[in-house]
Amino acid sequence: MLIDTHCHLDAAEFDADREHVVADAMAAGVRGIVIPAIARFNFETVRDLAHAVPGGVYALGIHPLYVESAWDDDLAALRGAVEQAMADPRFVAIGEIGLDFFVKDIASGAAREKQERYYAAQLDLAAEFNLPVLLHVRRSQDIILKYLRQHKGLTGIAHAFNGSEQQARGFADLGYALGIGGAMTFERALQIRRHAKDLGLEHLVLETDAPDIPPAWLHAPNRRNTPAQVAGVARALADLRGGEAAAVIAGTAATAMRVLPRLAHALG
Repeated sequence: MLIDTHCHLDAAEFDADREHVVADAMAAGVRGIVIPAIARFNFETVRDLAHAVPGGVYALGIHPLYVESAWDDDLAALRGAVEQAMADPRFVAIGEIGLDFFVKDIASGAAREKQERYYAAQLDLAAEFNLPVLLHVRRSQDIILKYLRQHKGLTGIAHAFNGSEQQARGFADLGYALGIGGAMTFERALQIRRHAKDLGLEHLVLETDAPDIPPAWLHAPNRRNTPAQVAGVARALADLRGGEAAAVIAGTAATAMRVLPRLAHALG
């Protein structure tokens, strides 16, 4: 089963042709699309969209890039939304959450402290409800791992992973999967490609992060990524590993089901 484990299908870039984008994904063989929230304002949007899309599922969380503009009652609102969503079979995780130390304005001082506080609070929420997490880990892998080690028993996905071999093993040893997407399709992405080639499929899942991180074959001026491209990511990963796309699709789907247990029930 071909699954896009990270797709911002609610993004404005899809407003003009969202139905066509979904139809293209289905035609490409995509049978599951995980749609993460980014802030309180789109909790309902991702839920409703997941119910409107064949194979659509969703996650609820506050993205690190939106933490700076969040209020503490947003965490209370998230908890309420999660509590209500637990009865919804299309709700699968807490996400997108994590830390971003790439953007300089939020990588230090009070802004960084707030990021870490929101990340820790959302991990606590995941533990309380026994839910996996979708992790944003940009230039923050070691700190992300430090908090995860304090929450043994959680699982999930390190989305768009681009860390060292030691960091990759750190996530794998804790039971997390690494998200492999369009960045892997560029030959200059040596570190990502090394992880994609050397790690077992039990540690990898496929994703697009659409409309962002387009693969190498989407050329300018239209560089918008779409969930249909996850099929090409699967083929590229198979080529890199010297295997068959069918084996990659099956192996990564099994991993997605393991780290997102509610996904298996949602997709039947």
